[in-house]
Amino acid sequence: MAEQTRVDVELPVLPVQVHAQYVKDFSFENPNAPDSLRAGAGRPDMDVNIVLDAAKINDESNPDLYESSLKLTVRSLRDGAPLFIAEIVYAALVTVKDIPGPQIKSLLYVDIPQMLFPFARQMLASAVSNGGFPPLLLTPIDFRAMYANSAKKDADGLAA
Repeated sequence: MAEQTRVDVELPVLPVQVHAQYVKDFSFENPNAPDSLRAGAGRPDMDVNIVLDAAKINDESNPDLYESSLKLTVRSLRDGAPLFIAEIVYAALVTVKDIPGPQIKSLLYVDIPQMLFPFARQMLASAVSNGGFPPLLLTPIDFRAMYANSAKKDADGLAA
């Protein structure tokens, strides 16, 4: 039998503590049902909009408390008529310690939304399916690229 060696390793403590993940707002509209549910019509157009937000929470007992939120809006249209509109604002309440200011912003606009996205996507997919439509499959989002593009636009705006 092979001899096993035990190595004690101290795991690093992450500078982020997630206190809660929650639905802040949720809506599903199926305005033209049952007509919108008829089979055989053409393929619908899909419009997906993503909005990220973050805010420092005023809490005397925890000065490092933030809320990071992800808003996903999906509109489906066929021949200009709405099939469904689904929207969710999914958020997290987090404490961020020992991270420099610019990195906090990146954490709140990249890392936390990356964590939230699968949960928000699942809730939207479930609502769309329960609304009588085929499953909604949102592809993963590159939040880092979104953040970099936003930072570049901000820098370009300041330079103008």
